[in-house]
Amino acid sequence: MTPLAGPASASSLSAARRARELADSVGGPTVDVLVVGLGATGAGVALDAAARGLSVVAVDAHDLAFGTSRFSSKLIHGGLRYLASGRLDVAHESAVERGVLMERTAPHLVAAQPFVLPLTPLVSRGGAALARAGFRAGDTLRLAARTARATLPPPRRLSAVETRHLAPALRRDGLRGGLLSWDGRLTDDARLVTALARTAAGRGARVLTRVRALELGATGARVRDELTGEEGGISARAVINACGVWSGGLVDGVRIRPSRGTHLVLRPESLGPLTAGLHIPVPGESNRFVLVLPQDDGRVYVGLTDEPVDGDIPDVPLAPETDIGFLLDVLGSVLHAPVRRADVVGAFAGLRPLLDSTRPGAAPRTADLSRRHAVLTSGEGVVTVVGGKLTTYRRMAEDAVDTAVRLRGLPAGPSVTASLPLVGAAPPQVLADLPAPRRLVGRYGTEAPAVHALGARDPLLGEPVLPGHPVTGAELVWALRHEGALDEEDVLDRRTRIGLVPADRETALATVRTAVEAHGSGHRP
Repeated sequence: MTPLAGPASASSLSAARRARELADSVGGPTVDVLVVGLGATGAGVALDAAARGLSVVAVDAHDLAFGTSRFSSKLIHGGLRYLASGRLDVAHESAVERGVLMERTAPHLVAAQPFVLPLTPLVSRGGAALARAGFRAGDTLRLAARTARATLPPPRRLSAVETRHLAPALRRDGLRGGLLSWDGRLTDDARLVTALARTAAGRGARVLTRVRALELGATGARVRDELTGEEGGISARAVINACGVWSGGLVDGVRIRPSRGTHLVLRPESLGPLTAGLHIPVPGESNRFVLVLPQDDGRVYVGLTDEPVDGDIPDVPLAPETDIGFLLDVLGSVLHAPVRRADVVGAFAGLRPLLDSTRPGAAPRTADLSRRHAVLTSGEGVVTVVGGKLTTYRRMAEDAVDTAVRLRGLPAGPSVTASLPLVGAAPPQVLADLPAPRRLVGRYGTEAPAVHALGARDPLLGEPVLPGHPVTGAELVWALRHEGALDEEDVLDRRTRIGLVPADRETALATVRTAVEAHGSGHRP
């Protein structure tokens, strides 16, 4: 694996580059592929097509990772859940894609995460045996996917003392021990999307945020610049719709049944020191867990729910109190001291774009709908990729581009993204030797020294943006100069994730606004 070029490379995104490439795209020459949607799947499609040598324009009405891709569980799953339900193909695909991310394309962003399933009185001995067999089956999946043992350690049984050492907040009474397992965890899902988009840009793709597709057809789209209101057309030989839960709004015949996943955000003191994440079984449910995920910024996420969503789909879904109460109840079932509603400093909800292939009138639980993706072609010739999950974004993108290449006769060979490192990627030994703080390496990879140098040259930029949170002013500047952030919302809510806690967002807003005025486009949302 060879690290990509430094910060001055063609992968840098900025307001100036957006303006220039938007002018070249609207009313310009026909490109090979137009991608609509810049979540993980859409950014992955843009990268896949550009890496095959095709000319690409990718647009989004909002920002990179504006929708579902910033509200995931932050896990790169190995497919254990699908194995338990007999969906071997989906399970194997997930395990393979997890290995691709951890060992080849994004080892700086995806690391092994230990989880403990505490064996409390609520977990029967039969249930514990079943869970342990499941974790062993998951390790078999790892082997079948050819992911190295050094990348993902084996599962094992823990004593009660070991379990309490990893998670001291657990209730002592009746604790028989725990089950330790491992999976992949993203530093941050929005950072993965940013890396995908920048890598695509480095391959020549034009990545255009704040550009809304108003109408799609087989030969392009009518679009509107959301910053100026100006409208025009982008011509393309193939159009790929990757709008997730909003896919049906642009193409007829796409039936999506959204599922809401809610997460809580806690301060670290709410749960004490956590060396591992937690799998907490949901009472009365088989193979369903609430996850506790300690984060590198000190926060802790607790999720997730799986509830159907009816009616209009909002741009930013809200976390309902019923979901928050459910998560707190399950969390409290294993803790010595319960986490109270007042301890919840933030909450977020994401909508999974599950493909609804049920008979009209049938209404299964969204938890029962397949996470398998599908590539559909409309009567007008627009290719839509739907379903799936964050872990398998790369395979979804590959299948979508394969379909577009075949239908439109585009001059392109097979996908190369399974071996294409993203911006910042490098082998673990290279990452370990970089002269930069470990937290920055986990977010920026080989670009971490350049980010760190911004703070070294200007001490003010080396200071945290707000007390108790590690993000520095240098990271704000980097987001504006190199990661395509255009305004305060982009920086707070997607490049740094400060905005997941409303109180932190309010405290940091003035500092971020000053950075935007000094280093960004000056645009106000």
